Amino acid sequence: MRIVNWNCNGAFRKKFSLLQQFDADIIVIQECENPERSNDKLYKEWATNFIWIGENKNKGLGIFCKDSLKLSNNNWETNELKYFISATINEDFNIIGLWNHHANSPTFGYIGQFWKYLQINKSLMQKTLIVGDFNSNKIWDKWDRWWNHTDVVRELEELGIRSLYHEYFNEEQGEEKTPTFYLQKNSLKPYHIDYVFADKKLFESAKKFEIGEKNKWSEWSDHMPILIEL
Repeated sequence: MRIVNWNCNGAFRKKFSLLQQFDADIIVIQECENPERSNDKLYKEWATNFIWIGENKNKGLGIFCKDSLKLSNNNWETNELKYFISATINEDFNIIGLWNHHANSPTFGYIGQFWKYLQINKSLMQKTLIVGDFNSNKIWDKWDRWWNHTDVVRELEELGIRSLYHEYFNEEQGEEKTPTFYLQKNSLKPYHIDYVFADKKLFESAKKFEIGEKNKWSEWSDHMPILIEL
């Protein structure tokens, strides 16, 4: 199974064909248009098996699957946290696609949004993949908050869910050597903020974990696509 995650930086209708090279079974996209409300014929024809959420029809979160897979919305509670899709693949395992937002929260922005989502749905997170733009890294931890990036990673590990990147490359949180994001597409502002977490019992170590190179992808987005093969 091949999975791709990418914050496409908008206008996905003009970019979806770039991902065909990965032959992915599941694609999680942040900042994409709602196919149902798009006027782009090719994009609508491509997006035949998907779940999309968002307040702006031009910039939301989507999970797109090959037609051979059964994609079912779990409709787990979100309490209007932004943005989370929970779904089942082939009635076999769960996938959570996410795009962490500041959400106009003075306290629980970004990783705080996921921390709250985790508290609500922790008991349901069995046989689960978590894929997305977390907008978070250990380097931004604040010592007096219990919903730091480090705390969230610890809670996931207590559920038997670990980061595939860190396992594959044997790197520690906050010490990632390969960026997934370049602020303002600036090579001098690299960050690692996109992740894939997977249940240890169901998913063995990744067979492949690749992050797109800036010189190939920065024309299209400030985020690099991630490819995982399980």
